[in-house]
Amino acid sequence: MPENQPAPALSDGPALFDWEFAADPYPAYAWLREHSPVHRTTLPSGVEAWLVTRYADARSALADPRLSKNPAHHGEEGAHRSGRIGIPGERSADLMTHLLNIDPPDHTRLRRLVSKAFTPRRVAEFTPRVQELTDRLIDGFAARGSAELIHEFAFPLPIYAICDLLGVPAEDQDAFRDWAAMMIRHPGAPRGGVGRAVKRMRAYLSELIHRKRADLGDDLISGLIRASDHGEHLTENEAAAMCFVLLFAGFETTINLIGNGALALFQNPAQRERLRADPSLWDTAIEEFIRYDGPVELATWRFATEPVEIGGERIGLGDPVLVVLAAADRDPARFAEPDALDLARRDNPHLGFGHGIHYCIGAPLARLEGRTALATLLARLPDLALATETSGLRRRGGLIMRGLRELPVEFTPVHS
Repeated sequence: MPENQPAPALSDGPALFDWEFAADPYPAYAWLREHSPVHRTTLPSGVEAWLVTRYADARSALADPRLSKNPAHHGEEGAHRSGRIGIPGERSADLMTHLLNIDPPDHTRLRRLVSKAFTPRRVAEFTPRVQELTDRLIDGFAARGSAELIHEFAFPLPIYAICDLLGVPAEDQDAFRDWAAMMIRHPGAPRGGVGRAVKRMRAYLSELIHRKRADLGDDLISGLIRASDHGEHLTENEAAAMCFVLLFAGFETTINLIGNGALALFQNPAQRERLRADPSLWDTAIEEFIRYDGPVELATWRFATEPVEIGGERIGLGDPVLVVLAAADRDPARFAEPDALDLARRDNPHLGFGHGIHYCIGAPLARLEGRTALATLLARLPDLALATETSGLRRRGGLIMRGLRELPVEFTPVHS
């Protein structure tokens, strides 16, 4: 969470949003589920919002059409403009019209267009490329015997993958990587603010869309252009915003899935050995990583378009609602032994990718990248181990995502 911010305290309960909470929020979430399951709080940004923490309430709220994704429904003028709500810099860069900010019918129209890139067939076709990228990145540090797994592996893998999917030329992908690093304040990122990075990406996407019109390919941007040319009424702003949010939401989610998943394996050696002995568990393992310590801690913003009752609390018109996925996915009313990592868990309808019409459209690709990355790491570096105490690991600041700043590892060097 942001530095130098006081942690709002609960009456006879834990503090929220300080660094101790960021390191392990699950005890606080357990307290909220028990004592204040729909809880009004002041966020570190100063915005007041409702936190929904129980599974049944969370699942219902995620699919409730009275909770809009459009920040225009929030009564506080300037909260989105100042970056306290939504993705910083998106308004000034004219990137508002994406799936995280709109409702039907525009949401239905745009989601239908982009969903063609994430069909099971298209994701299966992308599998060899994800494996190639994974192996190439591991090759870069395998002979060294140590690595910083976030910076050298979890971060670049989804960046290059989403660039390939969008159709960003290879010679431009390192620039995309730099802008992405600036957007999430990644360690070692080039100098510059989040807003500047977003504007640079916006300018590049506009120019790339123009280039693609003259030379269409089999990539997502070309597909959006074709749809627009065939009467789907996709504006250039909508196309640029769509590409932007796929990059922003897609790469950070996968970074965190890989990093949190690897850490869970380090902290649960018996489960890691179980996975090594039975690779058929990988399908359930990925779902369990998402449930147990998922990449998205809170679902993106929603705003009440009319008074709504959730869990016995009255949500006022315009009030922001944040569904706490991390809390819902450890609700003992829905999951047996919710605080235990069980890589063979079968009954696992987690909410890690959301629910309802806003269910994460890139979930199939995130699963593919997470599984490929973690399975290949364990296969190629079988004695992979954490190179520091877990107490020394730092979490990245931010409200929505849950991820590590770094994950230093060591292993026996492997020479090709």
